[in-house]
Amino acid sequence: MTTTIVKHSPPLPPGSFGLPIIGETISYLRAPGRFIEQRQKRYGTIFKTHLFGRPTVVLIGAQASRFLFTSESQHFAITHPLSFEVLLGSNSMGMKTGIPHQNLRKQLSQAFQPRSLAGYASTMEEITRSYLHKWERLGTLTWYPELKKYTLDVACKLLVGVDTASDENLEKVYEIWGEGLASAPIRLPGTKFDRAVHARKQLLSRIDEMIHQRQQNPSLAQDVLRILLQARDEEGNRLSLEEVKDNVLGLLVAGHETLTSALTSLCLLLAQHPDVLQAARAEQERLGFIEPLTQEHLKQMTYLEQVLKEVLRVMPPVVRSGPRKVIEPCEFSGYLIPKGWDVFYQIQETHQDSNVYAQPERFDPQRFAPEQALDKQKVFNHIPFGGGIRECLGKDFARLEMKLFAALLIREYDWELLPRQNLERILLPFSRPREGLKVKFWRLKQRD
Repeated sequence: MTTTIVKHSPPLPPGSFGLPIIGETISYLRAPGRFIEQRQKRYGTIFKTHLFGRPTVVLIGAQASRFLFTSESQHFAITHPLSFEVLLGSNSMGMKTGIPHQNLRKQLSQAFQPRSLAGYASTMEEITRSYLHKWERLGTLTWYPELKKYTLDVACKLLVGVDTASDENLEKVYEIWGEGLASAPIRLPGTKFDRAVHARKQLLSRIDEMIHQRQQNPSLAQDVLRILLQARDEEGNRLSLEEVKDNVLGLLVAGHETLTSALTSLCLLLAQHPDVLQAARAEQERLGFIEPLTQEHLKQMTYLEQVLKEVLRVMPPVVRSGPRKVIEPCEFSGYLIPKGWDVFYQIQETHQDSNVYAQPERFDPQRFAPEQALDKQKVFNHIPFGGGIRECLGKDFARLEMKLFAALLIREYDWELLPRQNLERILLPFSRPREGLKVKFWRLKQRD
């Protein structure tokens, strides 16, 4: 296999461009999972298509991911829909490339250092317990929208020090803004995008107020906003206020939408595999930790760690990467990837590689037991957080929240899926059950 700059003319990858102008976009949007599966069976782990008005190469597998991650700065540049560019803002890290991206990433990473994460755990636990009590009172619930409120509450509290449970208007404004990210960028009155642009202005205005409060009272609670306001690069430069505001919005998305998906999948898979749930609960009983839970406590929950890795393998929140534009032609696996095309890699299908994971459709946390550790046998077999220079900056934040939530949930509560609901996964933009995961929920030893 070669991954060199092209000096000859290898063939284009196999595949089809579909219909003129629209290409294969309709087929893809109708059933993205089936679309990729059918073409992988026909063409293999690299193929061409035409999506969203662009000639595109799809890459699948650990080797393909490694190629993309290690070649990104030489051959590829991140691209985004216009709606993302407008609603996230030009100062957002996701919009940056090259040295500006690297420098901004270093500054933002200060909010996710171990010392900062240790300070987040108690707040996460407090909010988690309040939602568990709420769900116990409800008795039956649709979990996905509830988890969406929960993760937004955690994100807002730890990012900007705001309690969304007491500020419903902020939650509504955020939801309008978030819905616009995946909308057509049409500025006509009443469209999702137009409403989202107005919502962005409201959110930025709120963040302005929060920044003013931090500047007037530096002793306010330690949250990500305060850390960003104090962050300095190697030359002592601080982030501009515009950079702070745009990146707070970006972190809200990253710390909210994907975690909602991951936690919903955790709850679904544990309900479907009671043996795994019992094994995880037995570990909690054996450890017998008394709250508040610390990071040292969480590190000892080794089986729960395996469960979470397997959840992210089987049902990754994001099933494909964001597209990259090819800025220099290159060759992969004997095929040309032309300049000007788009390329993206498939996370879902990489996690289903039967050469790595025996019976990949089976939910089996033992894959990640120390004696197997399939995620470590070959780099990029397990990529729920992406990789390379654009690996998820908040992955340790996400792991902390997932593990703490799971530990508190399984040690004290149980649940069962309500009958006659559609559990089919909607894959875009974030994986979720079609009907939101309807369950009966109760505290252990208190079921009628």
